[in-house]
Amino acid sequence: MILYYIILPIVWVLIHILWRIEVIGLDRVPRDRPVVLAPNHISDLDPVFVLGMIFDFHRYRILAKKELFQNPVIGWFLGCLGAVPIDRGAGDTETVNRVIAECRAGTSVLVFPEGTRSKDGKLGKLKSGAFVIAGQAGANLLPCRIIYDTPDQRMHLFCRMRICFGEEIPVAEVTAAGDDMRKQARAVRGLRKQLTEELEALYAAHTFRPALTAGETPAARPEADEA
Repeated sequence: MILYYIILPIVWVLIHILWRIEVIGLDRVPRDRPVVLAPNHISDLDPVFVLGMIFDFHRYRILAKKELFQNPVIGWFLGCLGAVPIDRGAGDTETVNRVIAECRAGTSVLVFPEGTRSKDGKLGKLKSGAFVIAGQAGANLLPCRIIYDTPDQRMHLFCRMRICFGEEIPVAEVTAAGDDMRKQARAVRGLRKQLTEELEALYAAHTFRPALTAGETPAARPEADEA
């Protein structure tokens, strides 16, 4: 705990020295209840930027691919920030269930709904994991769009960026579906559509390149049909 309060200010100072960050909609981040924070994903440092701006790693669990923990230094640092390793290719239900239980108990969760980083700045297909976690925990989704002011839409040292928080998306329909897989799949499809639209709206409203035509902006790839 003491180590956390030492690391957090250092992280905050470093990211403000090395990048120029503008935060939009910070007042939309609830402090009195858990949410499932759902940002787009471009850089391995995305969770550090997002939670560094919220200035509260302690109340969040970050689902991070287990490969990042293979480096002992990076793994230690991620552990200090509340990251939890997850095996993306093996259906890691044990970790997911533990995170759901923590969320029910009041801890927010950061999940990248794309499941992997975008290589071109476009919003990838959203997978069902974030929606299932939110629904089973009874915690609303909080959209977050990360926008980099670079030609390739990716993160570079000293670049400008915007971290934009959207309006909460209720997950009551998924929660109400319970163990009914058909109802749950239908509810997840609806949430996927809502979250995709909200993330795209945040990009359109806050992009550094508003003069680009719709065909030139990094729009989302086609949605996945499966839940």
